[in-house]
This record gives sequence, C-alpha cells and structure tokens, in this order.
Amino acid sequence: MRVLITGAGGFVGRHLADLCAGEGATVVGCGRDAAPPGSLPASVADYVRADLSYVAEASRAVRRAAPERVLHLAASASVAASWSDPAAVLANNLSSTANVLEAVASVAPGARVLVACSGEQYGPVPAERLPVTEDEPLRPQNPYAVSKASADLLAGFYADARGLDVVRTRAFNHAGPGQATAYVVSSFARQIAAAEAAGETRLEVVTGNLSVRRDFTDVRDVVRAYWLLLERGTAGEAYNVCSGESVPVADILAGLGVHSELEIAQRTDPSLVRAHDVMEIRGSHSKLTEATGWRPELPLARTLRDTLDWWRERSGREVSV
Repeated sequence: MRVLITGAGGFVGRHLADLCAGEGATVVGCGRDAAPPGSLPASVADYVRADLSYVAEASRAVRRAAPERVLHLAASASVAASWSDPAAVLANNLSSTANVLEAVASVAPGARVLVACSGEQYGPVPAERLPVTEDEPLRPQNPYAVSKASADLLAGFYADARGLDVVRTRAFNHAGPGQATAYVVSSFARQIAAAEAAGETRLEVVTGNLSVRRDFTDVRDVVRAYWLLLERGTAGEAYNVCSGESVPVADILAGLGVHSELEIAQRTDPSLVRAHDVMEIRGSHSKLTEATGWRPELPLARTLRDTLDWWRERSGREVSV
C-alpha cells in the first residue's frame, strides 16, 4: 500500500510516517521545503517537494506518489502565530486543502483521504455540553481555528458533492517527543532541560494564563487513531481525536517538574494572555471508539516524561523542529 503524507517532516507527520511504515505501507512524504539529510525519518521512502498552495504542484505530488491513502497534515498550525497574519494562515490552510482534494479527485480518485482538522474549531462550549461531540456547532475563536473549520467544511463538500472518500479528524491538543517549542508542553520541557544542562538549580518559567483547561492526547495515540480511521472510518464523517479529559495548563508545568530536581517558579506575563482564550476545551471520543475501537493508551504523565527526556537528549545543541 502506498501512502502520501503531506507535512511529513512535521511533528505529527514524522510519528505518522513511522506508524504507517510499521503497518507495511510505502510512505511518500510531501513538504514545501527541501528535505535536508536527517530531517525525515527513515520510514519515508520517497519525498516530493511541492507548494500545495498551487494546484499544479499538488497534482504533481499526488501523481508521483500514486497513493492509495492520503493523509493531509500540512498546515500553518500555531494558534498564537495565526494572530500575526490571519489572512496568510487562512489562505495557506484552505488553499492547500482544496488543492490536495482536487488533485486526488483528478489524479487518484480511488484513494481514501484523511484531512486533519482541529478541536479548536468548536470554540467556547457551555459546561453542560462538555465533553463536546461532533454534533456541536463550530464557533472558532482564532484565525487558525477558522482556517481549520473551513478546511473541515471543504473536506465534507468534496465527500458530498464530488463523491471523494474523505474522513475528517478533529484532533484536540496533542504533545510528545519532537514537538516544536511553540506549543506549551514542549516549551516548558525545553526550558527545564536547558536549565538542567546549564547546571542551574532554579528556573523561572514565564507563561500566559495557566488556568485554561485543555484536552491533551499523546501524539503516538493520535497517529494510531488516524490509521484506524483510514481503515474503518465512514466516508464524509468527522471524528474527534481526544482523551476525553481536560487539565489546567498549570498541571502541565507541575507534571514536568515532578521529573526534575530544579526549583521551578512561575510568573504570568499579561502580554502572553490571549484575549479570546477558550477557558476549557474537552472532547468526546465516543464516535471514534465506536467506529474503530480506539482509546488513548499513553497517560499524560508518560507524555510529559518522554517529551522532557527528548529535550534532555538534545540539550546543549541546536535542534530545528
């Protein structure tokens, strides 16, 4: 089986490539940039450089990959960064999704496609309706979430109007080894690892609002859900990928601190507090579980420890992720 992964060099893409190869698939990666030696996992058998915001390049990538399955992960994925240039994030995420779907419809119409969307799409949900299900109306609260809600609707359109075999996922917060420091778990973990490597005994972590609650799932559980949905998900349907539990971000810092001898202090910087933060995001994975049997297997404590250990292995040298 041939599998095309867009965004194969990213955090989720690298874990997903390893899983797909472990399942016996031949993995073709796709990304906007050239892939320097060592930047992709060995599980990627071939790599296509393509700017998916251009339909001709998306078509070329799909034609070369000749895939039976396509996992579209490529996106501008930072909530915080999306505020600095909303139009660019909207244009990039929507055009790349449209072009990949159009390319599959034209070049590989028999391929099954998974379009990775986000739990951010739901926005604020009253406590009595948590955990949120896929039936909840979408009410995105930041440019990134708007872009993913748009991509979600577009994928549904291609399933309904074009008959494409598309499954949509709405993944909530995920974390694990290899994540960039734009995301809270990895940011905290890298600061702790760097302080330990420098021989410090105390670390002050500057944060935004630590009282917001988020639903975290280990990236290795997330990619397992993606694979299972390609096998067993219903075309046209959307599925939440989440743990079903939420924790305050303060617990993330405390949970990492358990694995360090550092004295860790925390200071809130008002400039890092987002005006439109949703106070709690928590999803239900019941639909996913019913369709595939999937349940999260790796507890948050394991995710935190493994992420911290990953940064410890890299402390003292520059790492691009």
